[in-house]
Amino acid sequence: QVQLMESGGGSVQPGGSLRLSCAASGSISSSHFMAWYRQAPGKERELVASISSGRYTVYADSVKDRFTISGDNAKNTVYLQMNGLKSEDTAIYYCEVRLGSLVTWGQGTQVTVSS
Repeated sequence: QVQLMESGGGSVQPGGSLRLSCAASGSISSSHFMAWYRQAPGKERELVASISSGRYTVYADSVKDRFTISGDNAKNTVYLQMNGLKSEDTAIYYCEVRLGSLVTWGQGTQVTVSS
């Protein structure tokens, strides 16, 4: 089974940028559905962005035009480029990979946006 490891989180000021990475221990391809979720304190986990068939992307309205999800099959990694960060983006970000009924989650990486 694929294992996932997120990285790239940290603290940044409003308006700043971060790039999250999710590295898979096994091979991933365009057959996989890949997504980033986030969970803020006291809130439910929510979908941030997803990519399927290597090119079809979906974004939460709150991050459209600021965040970009992409995958690099050669590196078995999915990325989330986050620009124009806002305080409300503060959360733990989780990577998810699905292939058929097999679903794998990463351990999460903290993103804090504060002045």
